Amino acid sequence: MKKHYFTALLLLFTGVFFLYSQEKETLPIGLTDFEKSIISDFEFSSTRFTPPPVLPVRTSAQWEEVEYLVIRWTSQFQNIQRQIVQAAIQECKVLIATQNPGSVQTYLQSNGIDLTNVEFLNAPSNSIWIRDYAANTIYSNDVGERALADWIYNRPRPEDDVLSTYHSNYLGIPLYKMITAPNDLVNTGGNFMSDGIGTAFASHLVTMENAPGNPYGVSAKNEAQIDQIVSDYMGINRYIKMDVLPYDGIHHIDMHMKLLDEETLLVSKYPDGVADGPYIEENMEYVLSNFLTPFGNEYTIHWIDAPPSRSGNYPDTGGAYRTYTNAVIINKTILVPTYRPQVDDPALALIEELMPGYNVVGIDVDNSGENLISMGGAIHCITHTIGVADPLLIVHEKIRESGTTIDIPVDALIKHISGINQAKVFWRVAGEQNFEEAAMFLVQDDDWRALLTVPSDAEEIEYYIWAQANSGKSLTRPLVAPEGYWSFPITTLSTDEWVATNITGPYPNPTYSQVSFNLKNISGAVDISIHNILGQKLYENSISESNGKITLTLNPEWQGTLFVTFSGVFGKVHKKVLKL
Repeated sequence: MKKHYFTALLLLFTGVFFLYSQEKETLPIGLTDFEKSIISDFEFSSTRFTPPPVLPVRTSAQWEEVEYLVIRWTSQFQNIQRQIVQAAIQECKVLIATQNPGSVQTYLQSNGIDLTNVEFLNAPSNSIWIRDYAANTIYSNDVGERALADWIYNRPRPEDDVLSTYHSNYLGIPLYKMITAPNDLVNTGGNFMSDGIGTAFASHLVTMENAPGNPYGVSAKNEAQIDQIVSDYMGINRYIKMDVLPYDGIHHIDMHMKLLDEETLLVSKYPDGVADGPYIEENMEYVLSNFLTPFGNEYTIHWIDAPPSRSGNYPDTGGAYRTYTNAVIINKTILVPTYRPQVDDPALALIEELMPGYNVVGIDVDNSGENLISMGGAIHCITHTIGVADPLLIVHEKIRESGTTIDIPVDALIKHISGINQAKVFWRVAGEQNFEEAAMFLVQDDDWRALLTVPSDAEEIEYYIWAQANSGKSLTRPLVAPEGYWSFPITTLSTDEWVATNITGPYPNPTYSQVSFNLKNISGAVDISIHNILGQKLYENSISESNGKITLTLNPEWQGTLFVTFSGVFGKVHKKVLKL
């Protein structure tokens, strides 16, 4: 027994020494063979207890205001990191973790970088992949005290795993760590995306790495227990997880998808039948069939081609996992990994179209001098962000279309720790130069509304929201307004068409027991009936309140295709449900 214990200690000591020496040999984003050999003996969890926050918290979204971009300096990729710093200092401060600040400072200055917004953190670390091991920004009560929430990094890289402590101490803000059983959660930042209002996306890597028999020695947890941990520490109340992909060796979702806002996903697309293409499509179908956006709409998916190697190879034929979704949003700038002009140009044009007003900056990660992508990651993987200390939160369901030009409602949740002084909607008819102003009024709590009356011949309206806190801070949404804005068409819909867009669902679909729909802006009572494929009526009911989510519990004996019919003064709308 003693011999075994001594051998384990020696192995760990040797492993740690090896890891500390990796400044000269850059570690890949995945596990090295050596790390695989020591992982079962490495101590991942901790006896130091860090309780969750006392107050409810909210994890910020990746498109929210950023105070710091944080990176770990790695000389092997200094040209890539120089370009990141050069773009980021126009938007925020940059905090560089390095134990050689003098040499990094000299390099940046010699390349014309103004160091006014650059700060150095003298801290040890093992690898460049800071997205995976740095902490996420959280706020108490949505917009209150700023803190960091961190989990256990799934690599035996001890200095990486404690860098969040250095960040916390440097900023003087609390750090909540999920490191002690039963809250000892193994996770990675590349496999986590938050919409800023309680929904997060991941692959099932997070359930696999915390399951019974996991190699990290952390307590076994089922999916519900994992969900509870991220709810307690990060305010995530809906944790959407998709199947892992066979050709993505690290199973991080940021290698093939990105949340652009609360309702929009940018997703990598491969040629038919190639690499992870079919599996990604299945995952997106799973999301569309089972989840609605926080506003009760279907998620909008935009596909962006994943480029092959110069020789035409994709991940299933030896090519690297090239991606444009592995981008980072820094206030009004988006840094996107690039590869070569013939494939980059249409991809960057699409991102510019989807994110109007943003400064889209491409950074080559696929060249013989600094081939970052060959190591399994790109720009999002080697950057992380820390949100601002006093967020002004504006949450708005974008108007998709309007059937009227009179009293068009524009609703938003607007919140700041000091309270909101005023809010406005700026709007114009598409094609015009100047924006009109419409004051928003407080409806209740933190909900604000404006009613727009636009010219009767208008065909499309462009708009954005502006708010000012009692502290004097002001902000727009989109953040890039007025250079970037939302738009919606003025349409003349038939009654059936209008109702069809205002009764969304079903979800989940297929379903085993319950199915939900979202009804919006529908007046009068609504009758609901369910028929089977033979036309036999199985259920009927009537509801007087038809604005909001409704959930129907399906009889266990019902099987196969069911038709749910909504009837009212608007006519009838039919929805198809597959009962398993």
